[in-house]
Amino acid sequence: MGPDELIDGESCPLSDYVYFQEGPGIRKSQNVDDGICYLNIRCFVEGKIDKSSMHQVLTTEAFGKYKHFLLDAGDYVVSSSGTLGRLVEIFAEDLPVMLNTSTIRFRPKDASQLDRVFLKYFLLSATFQSQVRKLATGSVQLNFGPSHLQQVRMPKVPLIIQRGIVSIVEPIDEKITTNKTQIKILEEIAQTIFKSWFIDFDPVKAKMAGEKPVGMDDATAALFPDSMEDSELGPIPRGWSVRDFGDVNNLLMGQSPPGDTFNTLGDGVPFYQGRTDFGTRFPKQRVFCTAGTRFAKTGEVLISVRAPVGDLNQAIENCVIGRGVASAIHNSGSQVYSYALLNSLKPKLAYYNGEGTVFGAINRSDFQSLKVVEPVHQVVDLFDRTTGAMNEEIRNLFLQTESLIQMRDSLLPRLISGELPIPEEMLGA
Repeated sequence: MGPDELIDGESCPLSDYVYFQEGPGIRKSQNVDDGICYLNIRCFVEGKIDKSSMHQVLTTEAFGKYKHFLLDAGDYVVSSSGTLGRLVEIFAEDLPVMLNTSTIRFRPKDASQLDRVFLKYFLLSATFQSQVRKLATGSVQLNFGPSHLQQVRMPKVPLIIQRGIVSIVEPIDEKITTNKTQIKILEEIAQTIFKSWFIDFDPVKAKMAGEKPVGMDDATAALFPDSMEDSELGPIPRGWSVRDFGDVNNLLMGQSPPGDTFNTLGDGVPFYQGRTDFGTRFPKQRVFCTAGTRFAKTGEVLISVRAPVGDLNQAIENCVIGRGVASAIHNSGSQVYSYALLNSLKPKLAYYNGEGTVFGAINRSDFQSLKVVEPVHQVVDLFDRTTGAMNEEIRNLFLQTESLIQMRDSLLPRLISGELPIPEEMLGA
């Protein structure tokens, strides 16, 4: 049963039960260094707001003009331009924050008729998503607004059934959230160890002070030198060196294949053009290519090299990379060391966001010439043995999460349509 069939039965206009509001277009002249943040699509990350991407703020005068666009905890906001239909939930810790262009707020008109959490799942469902994609307009970039939403219909679902659907789907979402939290913790552990060993040089400094490095046995500690030496990047462990990135890493700049080799049907190899294809750790399959020219291998680090420079992902499978992406792997072959190293270079890569006449970019020569501290190979191998299992667990958790998301998204339209009945024991909540 497809999404179109799901709305052929008893249904009603979305606007009967849902209040929606489109964000205003806020001019850059209304930005200041300290004020009220407002949404941009870049901050839509995995169903929540990424505050680090919310650099725009309003002047006091502008806030007075737009204060009725101030969001409340519990609101849902959906992207209405570009990548259509992406949803974030607004939480108390996100406030204060405002709507902006290309974003639309959704909330139930009457809680006795429409469960708030059920509304979220309806907005995520194919039942809603397929309608807005068909109604969207635009020759260069698709978008939809309130006039399109007036034409969207939702199935009539009794409140008790709505809550039953929530009771089935919400535990899946909770497991998805738990997995993402575990991924974040594992990433932070690996990055903390990398910073301690390769940036702060804590084991070396401990030995210089006549102390035993924390958490290391004698054999492990012996892999680190007990003194420092000067370098062009400042003091570094004796025996280590400062090298050009390209001398100790295999860097490949992407190249876009002909447009007629792209498809969204799964024919060929996954193709990643730029940051828009990136997830929190691994990219999302969106476009495929039948005649790629530049390939990244599974586990290699993917780097955005155009607008903005420096965002990272890791290839979950062999893939084609376009001109907005580069791939890199350290000469040791360690995936976890490569990812941590590139993550530590983000401040240097961010410099190139201010370069160029239109938008930031970094070329192969500049990338290769970035200076890095190169440890002795024994310490890189030690880092790989210490954190490599974390990298594999991150991958496994990601794949499990993707399966859970597919399960949730396949259940939703069938539950909403009534094709799958709600068990009696889940209807009494």
